[in-house]
Amino acid sequence: MRPVFPRSSNKPLQAVGLLEAGWQPADDEQVALATASHSGEDEHLAVVRRMLDEAGLDPRALQCPPMLPLNERAAHALLARGEQPTTLTMNCSGKHAAMLACCVANGWDTAAYLDAAHPVQVAMQAWIEELAGEPVKHVAVDGCGAPQHALSLRGLARAFRTLIRTQPRVADAMRAHPHLVGGTDRDVTRLMEGIPGLVAKDGAEGVYAVALADGSAVALKVEDGAGRARTPILVAALRRLGVDAPVLDELATTPVLGGGRVVGEVRVTAVLA
Repeated sequence: MRPVFPRSSNKPLQAVGLLEAGWQPADDEQVALATASHSGEDEHLAVVRRMLDEAGLDPRALQCPPMLPLNERAAHALLARGEQPTTLTMNCSGKHAAMLACCVANGWDTAAYLDAAHPVQVAMQAWIEELAGEPVKHVAVDGCGAPQHALSLRGLARAFRTLIRTQPRVADAMRAHPHLVGGTDRDVTRLMEGIPGLVAKDGAEGVYAVALADGSAVALKVEDGAGRARTPILVAALRRLGVDAPVLDELATTPVLGGGRVVGEVRVTAVLA
């Protein structure tokens, strides 16, 4: 099976690597934020600030690029205040703060934490491979500036199954704080709120990975990288696994807008359904 870049779907696996390497977060909110592509809402930013404060750092230590919050209301509020996008409001700032906190805990250099040869990156890659049960196929640079590790979809699904079976702290933190993993109206948050025991993480360019409490797992990648099809496909896959929940009905289609109104929908074909 050819490899894909799971993008942010790798974050729960990286969080395991950070914990195993000596990161000692004060609470499970911080663990959830380490796995997140957060929406930049106040609740998210407060946890990231706390992660940095407890490590004796400030947002200037973050080396992810400045970006507006993913949440439209939060982005408009920031601009209305006359402020600019920051590294803190970038959706990967929780992962970056966790990497920095792990460096501080180990006495590692924080200035070079994004170098693929840095101990914190080596530790995370080793645990991605451990959880996936396969070697990383390629290492590139993700949109946030951190190393990005390619896996097969089979390996990604296997990693999520292993995550819930052997790494309960990460899985339980995500389940306990689904809003921190995504945010208001985000499908990843709604899925974890609506399906007991589910662990889910979305990734850029049409990637999704989930695991159920019984150990069933799904990983998918939309080949053209467009994101609007990935949630309906995931819904179809979960239904094939026997999941029945109102949230699946709510997320089974993605509306297509024209002129500001709904003119169609993205839905799975009969073959997938």
